[in-house]
Amino acid sequence: MGRPTNPERIPVFPLEVVLLPGAALPLHIFEPRYKLMIQRCIEKSLVFGVLYKHTVQIAQVGCTAAIAEVVKTYEDGTSDIVTIGQRIFAVNEMFDDELYSEASVRYLDDEIAAPSAGGAELSHRLWRLCVECHKMLHDSEPDEFDPETAGSLAYYVARILPLDMEIRQELLEMRSERGRQARLADHIAIWIPTVARVERTRGKAAGNGHSHY
Repeated sequence: MGRPTNPERIPVFPLEVVLLPGAALPLHIFEPRYKLMIQRCIEKSLVFGVLYKHTVQIAQVGCTAAIAEVVKTYEDGTSDIVTIGQRIFAVNEMFDDELYSEASVRYLDDEIAAPSAGGAELSHRLWRLCVECHKMLHDSEPDEFDPETAGSLAYYVARILPLDMEIRQELLEMRSERGRQARLADHIAIWIPTVARVERTRGKAAGNGHSHY
């Protein structure tokens, strides 16, 4: 694929998922309007915006998706693609001139904050909690965080743990990495006892069987 641009007006794709920067999002494209949208994005090397749709509400802050790979194209035009989260944006105005929706957007960057005491401790706390939770869920440690390639620690942790979409959306809308890390660390600390109880229950259920051999 060519280098995607960041135009002020982009196609938007409401989905029941929150796309985070750097995250891979596989999609199966089958609706005629989105087949047209993806075809145009591929031809023009454009990004499209993913907006979290919950029941009838559509979030006003989302993340652009660049098409990284077209895995398969079917005879009817349906396709399987892989996208990668790029830039966070806020919707200014929605348009319905096309079969699919478009939006004028403004791109959002993090606020530049001066280094503060406790920043390193907060990052260490978040990572320790992430490792503890990942071990419970997957019986393994996560891949080490590399700031050179992964960027935001908070987004990295949110990508590798099965967090609720509401929490992901909340993180997406925050403009402070320190704020995201603090919110996420507090959430995981509260969540871990629930994960532990669920895993213990599963362990007991697995041990209740009786072998006939």
